[in-house]
Amino acid sequence: MGLIVAPVEMALTIYQGATFRQSFTWKSGPTATEAEPVDLTGCVARAYIREKYDSPAPLLDMTTENGRIVLGGAAGTVDLELAADATATLPYLKRGARWDLEIEWPDGDVCRLFQGAVTISPEVTYG
Repeated sequence: MGLIVAPVEMALTIYQGATFRQSFTWKSGPTATEAEPVDLTGCVARAYIREKYDSPAPLLDMTTENGRIVLGGAAGTVDLELAADATATLPYLKRGARWDLEIEWPDGDVCRLFQGAVTISPEVTYG
């Protein structure tokens, strides 16, 4: 069975038209000083950005399958990466957007690791 935890609130800011990278190391243990990386070997991950929770279509998807999320196996790392052409297509939304990231364990258990607001900073220099 996979590790199941409550999601961490994490706000993201994405700069339209610029490369986006965000890295995390997931650690678990009885205390912060005793925490060890969570082994993500065999896991898959997916994250969606939506204008609202109930928006039918995501503004953008990141998955291990499309290469926008890379899991670091025993190191417990989660790396998000969006090319500049992908962020350029994101619309500026005055009220922002929402995102979450789920890890699916090899046994089918799913854990929502992060969730939160997304601010898309509009691009002025483009072309």
